[in-house]
Amino acid sequence: MKQSDLNLRQNPTLRDFQEYVAQLVKERGFDKETVSEMFMLFLEECGEMAKAARKTQKMKTDKNSEQFHFDHEAADVFIYLLDICNHFGIDLEKAFREKEGINKKRFWEYYFHN
Repeated sequence: MKQSDLNLRQNPTLRDFQEYVAQLVKERGFDKETVSEMFMLFLEECGEMAKAARKTQKMKTDKNSEQFHFDHEAADVFIYLLDICNHFGIDLEKAFREKEGINKKRFWEYYFHN
């Protein structure tokens, strides 16, 4: 297997990230994954990110467990999120802006448990 020729430009937009992920998915042969497989892999990466967060917060963990790096796991979560969005034809920046427009109009109340 040869090294990838894919390049992500400097200061990429969210669209650039989505296009890059679409290309890498094809290049690496992941374009045949089902929606179920994509979500399982996404959730697996979320779990690895949570485990990395536990370790960085010095919470109890299995000393013999695999080392996870929070930044790497966050990047994996981002890649799978973009892959899922690409699969469904979602422009994530557009969706973000639309949803945030709705959220800005909401009244947020904080509840504290005693």
